[in-house]
Amino acid sequence: MKQALSIYAAVLAAVHASFLALGFSGTAEIAFGALTIMSVMISAIFLWLWGMRMSPLSLGMAFSWAGAAMVMGWWWLHSLLGAPTWMLRSEIPLLLSALLLTGAVLHFEVIETSFGFRRGAFLLPVSGALLLSLLLLALAG
Repeated sequence: MKQALSIYAAVLAAVHASFLALGFSGTAEIAFGALTIMSVMISAIFLWLWGMRMSPLSLGMAFSWAGAAMVMGWWWLHSLLGAPTWMLRSEIPLLLSALLLTGAVLHFEVIETSFGFRRGAFLLPVSGALLLSLLLLALAG
């Protein structure tokens, strides 16, 4: 925990210093670029761990990190290209978010197995999240 908090403090300081030197846009482009690249590497490592059968959660982590990389990469590219309108109207980021959603569902399936719940119980929190999202969309519209 001490190491994690120390790393967090150092990252916060670096982000703040970058913000002061480069502003929001420069800092965001650096951060999203680095996150995209690191997320691809982390996803590849989790995919390798899954292939080596080292952890049942590895496949969910691979999907989640790949999804994070693709969604962040999309917005990073959007910024680098000068925010083209066609990218705002494209279905591609929604399709890329399917990787994240798949990773989340796989995580709930592993949690179900870890806690010894009945098969299919992992669909309750997944369904609940979708229903809450639909409800909030209906209330906002």
